[in-house]
Amino acid sequence: MIHPVELRYNPLLDDWTMVASNRKNRPNLPKTDCPFCPGSGKVPDDYDVYAYDNDFPALMPDPPDPDPVGSSLYRTRKAVGKCEVILYSPSHTATLPELSVDHIEKLVDLWTERFVELGKDPRHQYVLIFENRGRECGVTMFHPHGQIYAYSHMPLKIRTELENCRKHYERKGSCLICDMNREERAFGGRVIAENDHFVAYLPFFTDYPYGVFIVSNRHKTALSDFDRAERRSLADMLQKVTGAMDNLFHKLFPYMMVLHQRPVNGEDVEDYYHFHIEFYPPLREADKIKYYASSEMGAWAACNPHSVEECAEQLREAYHRFMREGRRVFR
Repeated sequence: MIHPVELRYNPLLDDWTMVASNRKNRPNLPKTDCPFCPGSGKVPDDYDVYAYDNDFPALMPDPPDPDPVGSSLYRTRKAVGKCEVILYSPSHTATLPELSVDHIEKLVDLWTERFVELGKDPRHQYVLIFENRGRECGVTMFHPHGQIYAYSHMPLKIRTELENCRKHYERKGSCLICDMNREERAFGGRVIAENDHFVAYLPFFTDYPYGVFIVSNRHKTALSDFDRAERRSLADMLQKVTGAMDNLFHKLFPYMMVLHQRPVNGEDVEDYYHFHIEFYPPLREADKIKYYASSEMGAWAACNPHSVEECAEQLREAYHRFMREGRRVFR
């Protein structure tokens, strides 16, 4: 038996599980010899932002054959795809709100470049750009970075979201997320921040107390649809929203951040899908975690332990503090 990197089919959910036992060998919060720092020999000695092939990928362009344990019911597939690390800064301790908007704009440009490039491989169905921040989210390297996974299958949550957006469009003749933007602006109490091209709010239904969405104002489906002004506005919004999070409890705020974009190969979703970023922050209070426990994991029956509107007010106040006080370092 080899150590597999493969996909295993879940017939209960019509989904694929990535099996990647090579990832157990990842370094875990090394105190020295960070591979992402200049001088390590792994990255350029001089960079602003940088795309780095993951040393412990769950998906590979040319993966090994699956272990011979499958059957007609329990299907296996090669774990075709690509896993990349996106380095945000050469500084080992930098965070998004500490970076300038100019610098974050370079990050948005690199995300866009990699989204387009990975989408050229016809084997890829979806390109997911994301960041895990903080020990609470399982981070194993503190150097500021995110990741990109290019999947050869459509992940179940994205597939569900696309299907519901399509159904809404067929019923109403409008984009579901455009309608959400209008609804949130009309109510007002859950909006955290706005700029020329993006709005940030706690959606009415959020299951995480501080689960912010950043949504484009115009009906665009991916980073590659944005013009220069929109990319800069996105950089500005990312700096300010993550700065608000850090100012909420005056500490480095853990979160999972995921960019939701159109599929790269497959059906045309331009009429009914809409670019947005979802945050899943695990804190419910400064020193308390909102765990996804049995009901949430076993039944996907989400339960938010706080009032959405009260959390929005708290986060909005933290946003105004960030705007008044500027970038502050929380460690």
